[in-house]
Amino acid sequence: METKQVRLPQGTIRYVEQGPPGGEPILFVHGLLVNGLIWRKVTPPLAAEGFRTIVPDLPLGSHAIAMEPDADLSIPGVARLVDGFMEALGLESVTIVGNDTGGAITQVTCAEHPKRIGRLVLTNCDAYENFPPRAFRPLMALPKIPGAMWQFAQLNRITPLPRSIFKLLQNAPVDPDVLRSYVRPAITDRAIRSDVRKVMLSVSSAHTLAAAEVLKGFDRPALIAWGTDDRFFTLKWAKRLAADLPNARLVEIPGAKTFVSEDQPERLAQEIAGFMRDTPLR
Repeated sequence: METKQVRLPQGTIRYVEQGPPGGEPILFVHGLLVNGLIWRKVTPPLAAEGFRTIVPDLPLGSHAIAMEPDADLSIPGVARLVDGFMEALGLESVTIVGNDTGGAITQVTCAEHPKRIGRLVLTNCDAYENFPPRAFRPLMALPKIPGAMWQFAQLNRITPLPRSIFKLLQNAPVDPDVLRSYVRPAITDRAIRSDVRKVMLSVSSAHTLAAAEVLKGFDRPALIAWGTDDRFFTLKWAKRLAADLPNARLVEIPGAKTFVSEDQPERLAQEIAGFMRDTPLR
């Protein structure tokens, strides 16, 4: 898995690509305070089946290269970045897969920049009024407090703290090397903290509610693949998404919390592959 990078107006984005260059493209969008490694167990089986998987490290706090100081990293701004990333790679008819905060960004991308989107897959993620979930609202207040982002980053030097947080989001054991890749950038780089601060200040249900209204007219195939053990993104949100999207199917995945890609990666890969085969694009 060679790490590549592409230069966009907002800055440089690193990404990993697997599978044949001519395969149907699948773009994976991660959430806040993680990076593309969250998908590391899902992409290999899809690539082995002939799909072209593309996993960028988005500027959501665990990225290695800071964006330009004037980059718009509001939620709509990150959606524009995702669209610009697809354009820079020449991607068309993309199956876009979102999780956690990345699911909210994916919804906004599909609502505001649908041109390159062929299919939509949402795993457990923010939606409607649940952006952010109530339990994470204190975290979203940190950027408004002077010095709080630095203090929070330094607390993450204490390994048990981030591990305990991630245990709330996944049943699978927390890989220590992956966890370090998530927390190290914000600890060591002030510019990375500045990037994620911009994103966090923009988190608001106004974005997901507006996207939801537009997506009621989104007629492309959609898969809602939802872990049923999740206390933050419960099944009611999945059912609401499946009811509102005109061409959606809902699949419940037992044994998975928010990070379905950690808890049930093989099942998720199977569901994505089957969904794509069942919904050929013209």
